[in-house]
Amino acid sequence: MATTPRPGPLSGVRVVELAGIGPGPFAAMLLADLGADVVCVDRPGGSGLAIDPEFDVTNRNKRSVIVDLKAPDGAARVLDLAARADVLVEGYRPGVAERLGVGPEDCHARNPKLVYGRMTGWGQEGPLAPRAGHDIAYIALTGTLGMIGEPSRPPAVPANLLGDYAGGSLYLVVGVLAALHHARATGTGQVVDAAIVDGTAHLSAMIHGMLAAGGWQDRRGANLLDGGCPYYGTYETADGKYMAVGALERQFYEEFLSLLGLEEHTGARKDWTRWGELREAVAARFASGTRDEWTAVFEGSDACVAPVLTLREAPRHPHLAARGTFTDHGGITQPAPAPRFSATPTQVRTGPARPGADTADVARDWDVPDLLKGLG
Repeated sequence: MATTPRPGPLSGVRVVELAGIGPGPFAAMLLADLGADVVCVDRPGGSGLAIDPEFDVTNRNKRSVIVDLKAPDGAARVLDLAARADVLVEGYRPGVAERLGVGPEDCHARNPKLVYGRMTGWGQEGPLAPRAGHDIAYIALTGTLGMIGEPSRPPAVPANLLGDYAGGSLYLVVGVLAALHHARATGTGQVVDAAIVDGTAHLSAMIHGMLAAGGWQDRRGANLLDGGCPYYGTYETADGKYMAVGALERQFYEEFLSLLGLEEHTGARKDWTRWGELREAVAARFASGTRDEWTAVFEGSDACVAPVLTLREAPRHPHLAARGTFTDHGGITQPAPAPRFSATPTQVRTGPARPGADTADVARDWDVPDLLKGLG
């Protein structure tokens, strides 16, 4: 029995996700958002975050089955799914999938066209490959963590967005889609080794070019884009909130100063010796009004200034609301799928998959009746 057509450019693509936490599930969510039929293979008892599965948005648009990979027939159930899939995503430490009997060789023996996506922090080889780690350690070694924050304070921690999701999940998805294109053209699958250290280092390509050219100092808070520049940073307002300033180009900078009433500082834009006095003047002006007052001042301008909003405030911003950047589904406010497509629009189709809730449907749709073994 065929599955119901799904919206999105990846409609018809089948993905097996070996459940984990962090960047692997996020990458699989993105594939699901794009229309792929993602089946998450959960462990007995679940495999996700330490929250109620009802709220684990990274499992939206997916279906879940329960397979005990340590059971005698566990690997066979996963290989049955892999035989019918286009993509498999796993986030185990190197060698674990092989020990469980679901590594690339086992899967490719059943399905030579399969794209086997591997999501790790350190990669599949190298001295640290077998070691445990988390986002903060990965971005620390790549030099990117050391770039973030004030020069006189420890590096600022950017949640786990820079490593896990930008350097990890997004690179895995790019790799999987490229390999899927190759597999459909040649009939040959391959392994995609997406290491967070590789992806995060890759994100800093422009900075390395600037460093080599002498246009970037290898220290925090001393450069155009790291808070060292007084017209590219954040300023506290009278109510303890913040405004973000990005007035880099001359015309934007001049409009920024005009709206602040600081035209006498026009000549300080490229004069580093005057940046200290410019920063003090800008800080004093912002401190004289509330965030909402300054938001109104810069509304409709090209000064490149915006209020710093909280997670709960962001969905209510008029621009984001008009675009539908956030959506409500099942009582959870969450980011809508991105990017957008003119011919194959995406949407949040279902809420977070509950562990094992879709085993019978997947067994039918994917023609894998043995998945039902062991169910009550």
